[in-house]
Amino acid sequence: MPILDFLKAYRRYDPATRSTLEVLFLYPGVKAVFFHRIAHALDCAHIPFIPRAIAEFSRFLTGIEIHPGAKIGKRLVIDHGMGLVIGQTSVIGDDCILFHGVTLGGTHFEKKKRHPTLGNHVVIGAGAKILGNIRIGDGVRVGANSVVIQDVPDHTTAVGIPAKVVATGGVQPGKELEHGNL
Repeated sequence: MPILDFLKAYRRYDPATRSTLEVLFLYPGVKAVFFHRIAHALDCAHIPFIPRAIAEFSRFLTGIEIHPGAKIGKRLVIDHGMGLVIGQTSVIGDDCILFHGVTLGGTHFEKKKRHPTLGNHVVIGAGAKILGNIRIGDGVRVGANSVVIQDVPDHTTAVGIPAKVVATGGVQPGKELEHGNL
């Protein structure tokens, strides 16, 4: 069942969780993704106003802003989340982790793809800014407060302003949260 997989992902990556019910009812990232799924379905059905209203309510409730047009894969974990922004043409793969203050932002106002695409198993550290129509490959780690303005190849680690690839190997199962080793 997809909802159980989603909740298990939070339990796996957050050692502070005490129960699945706690995650379901008290984690803002779970609420934000729930509301986004509804808003996105309505947006895809070309229903005006209501998807944006749902997104606005979700932002008010959680502090997490996800545009209804963004495409989000399975088991996205938003840890803490306050101040997180996911732009309209963003695409997020499966099993990604985003920390608070992350921005998946655009760099122009033209009505075309202008936000980043994240592959599967991507970890984006707190405060990082991923800007423009760029691709962040599968298994990539982006360090906290980095500013990424160019594509990042699969299975690498990028840090800095502007971000540069500093290591290969990327996200290792069970070591996704080892930010001190970037």
